[in-house]
Formats: sequence, structure tokens, C-alpha cells
Amino acid sequence: MPVNLDKPHLWKQDIITSVDMYNEWFVRFAPVTFREQRKITAQQVKEAMQRTGNMSNLTVDLLEQWPDSLSMLRMSTCPPLARDRLIGLAGVSKNLVNVMEKKHRLPPKMPVAKRREHLQRIASLIMKMVDPDIFIWLGRQTPPSREEVDRASTVVADRLCGAFADPIIRNAQEQRQLAKIGEWLEGRGYKLIESGGRVAFDEMPPGTFSFRMNVPVRLREGEELAKDSGEQDDELLATLSGPVADGEVPGVNIPVDTVIMPKAAQRGELPLLIEAKSAGDFTNVNKRRKEEAKKMSQLRQSYGNEIRFALFLCGYFDSGYLGYEAADGIDWVWEHRIDDLAQFGL
Repeated sequence: MPVNLDKPHLWKQDIITSVDMYNEWFVRFAPVTFREQRKITAQQVKEAMQRTGNMSNLTVDLLEQWPDSLSMLRMSTCPPLARDRLIGLAGVSKNLVNVMEKKHRLPPKMPVAKRREHLQRIASLIMKMVDPDIFIWLGRQTPPSREEVDRASTVVADRLCGAFADPIIRNAQEQRQLAKIGEWLEGRGYKLIESGGRVAFDEMPPGTFSFRMNVPVRLREGEELAKDSGEQDDELLATLSGPVADGEVPGVNIPVDTVIMPKAAQRGELPLLIEAKSAGDFTNVNKRRKEEAKKMSQLRQSYGNEIRFALFLCGYFDSGYLGYEAADGIDWVWEHRIDDLAQFGL
């Protein structure tokens, strides 16, 4: 039975209430979240700076050993370098830079000689463009003081957090949403299965739930995995779910935010799958709705129409977005009306 997708007469007021709820959270908690992340990032920047002799000696060996330092190094130049700008100016492999920043490692199939050549180009460009107004000790005889290093680390951390402000806020909001769902479920006697519990999503005992659980799906030949453009880049990358025979379409695992097996579930019944969604404006959600429909389609082609997939919404989701999801048979629960979860048989 539909919960909200068939009630367009409620959508307008729900949208207004949800926007107000998100705005209140943002004003109260986003600055605190950002400052906390900046403090953590500043310490990470300081550690990375120490490896380079406080930005006096950036080497290929260092980039190979700590590929995750690249984001910080881009923010150490004048002006700060966007990822694509670094790739263009240095004339290096886009895959190399993306793998270093997104996966914090080096691309395994890239020839070593070519990789080191490209890393040398990156190191040379960054050292040529390093910001002297931040690293004021460069070019002088005396080493930097502790205060100078702390100040430089904070400035670079602020740049880095500013570049990733939206993901930082979005991740904090998502964690809050998942905590809200968990609190609601536990208040009704449901038990949490830790994500590392090694229980398949369709073998969960009745009355249990889990976060960030992998759900295997089979893709049609030539089909791509649905990726949510609103999430961080690596959030929904596929992993092989098993060996693949010649000519067989590979299976992949897609992570689902919340998987719930109802208390009254019968043997063989599939759990309810819920994705937590938040948005701070109306523009980006319309870019994401097609990916959610694609994920729903892949789930249905793998498990049939009995699979249940719903959204947990907070923020700027307009009637156009809701209508699109409803047309694809995707239902939702608003965070401000979380008790609607009970209507899914929970």
C-alpha cells in the first residue's frame, strides 16, 4: 500500500515543513560541523606538511607513499588548483589524479615509469606555485616557528574544507538521518546488526536492521551501475559480487543506507530498503532523481516487483522531484513525519 507517493494533496505542505526543518538544522549545526571538520583537517594538513619539510621538498617518493596528500597540496598553491586545472597545467593522467584523490592510492595498471614521470610533473608544478603568503618561511634561512606552521595548516585546511563544504554538510546530515531512523526502530524493539556482521541482506532475522549494507544486483549487458550524483564520488562504486563466467553479465553490490527486516516477515520475504536523502536547494535534487529511478529498476530486474525501496527525505524536494519518483513507483517518508515508517509494515 502506498504511503506518500499517492497523496499529492499533502506534498505542498510537506515541502514547506521539510525545507523549514532543514534550514533550522543547517543554521544550528552546520557551522559546528564545519569547524570540527576543519580542526581535524588542519591536523592532517600539518602531518602532510611535515613529510615535505614544511613544503620545502615535495618528491615523487612522497607522492607515491602518501597519495592522499594531493588534495591538500592543491590547496597550498596560489591560486588554489582545482583538480582539472592541475591535470591540464601539469599535463598528467586524469585517472592518476582521480585515483589518488578519490581512492587514496595509485592506479595499479599504470606503468611505473609513466606514473613517476607524471608524479614529477605534479610535484614540480606545485612547488613552482606554492603560496608564499601562507608558507612565509620559504626562501629564508630560519625554519618556521610552531605558530607559523599552525597558521599555515589552518589556512590550507580552511581552503580544503571550503572546496568540500557541500559533501561535509551532506555527510553530517545523512549521519543524523540514519541515527534518527535507528532511534525510531530501536524504540519499537528492532535490533541493529552491525555492518560487519556478515549477514546477507535477504537472510536477516525478522525484527532487525542494518546500515550501509551491500545488496547484490545483476546488470544487463552494457548497463552501468546507478550512481547518486549527490553523494561523495566513491559512495556508490560497484564491487564484483562473485566470479563471472565467460559471456555472463557481471553482478555488483550496491550499498543501501538502511535495510530493515520487518518483525512479521515470513521466510523468504525481502527486507525494506531505505535511502536517506537530504538537500539544501531545489536545483541538485533533479539531477539525482534519475539515478534513484535507475537503482530501483536494477533492484526490480534482480528481485522482481516485490522488492521495496523507499526514500527518507529532509530538505528541498519539490513537487517535480516527488512526481518523478512517484511515477517510478518509489515511495518516501518525510523526516518530519517519521512515524509514516510504520505504514511499511514496521
